[in-house]
Amino acid sequence: MADKRISYKVDGDVQGVSFRYYTCKEARSIGVTGFVYNASDGTVQGEAQGSDDAIKAFVQYLNKGPSAARVSGVEQSEISPKQGESGFSQK
Repeated sequence: MADKRISYKVDGDVQGVSFRYYTCKEARSIGVTGFVYNASDGTVQGEAQGSDDAIKAFVQYLNKGPSAARVSGVEQSEISPKQGESGFSQK
């Protein structure tokens, strides 16, 4: 089964609330690879790759975030998968 890869951007009160930490934890438990980082515009952004179901579950998590976060929106777009990526990291 071919992996799907997305680029994502999470808007809202998402910095300073452990969003990146919990995103890494969630991605690893679902089996998604990729990365997450705090962007200078106050959003959290990154890329994620996995099976269609894993990506759907990951996006559901992004829309919710950790309990201290207030997510106002998630933008995502499909991009080309990367070969040989292992794990999910914070940048």
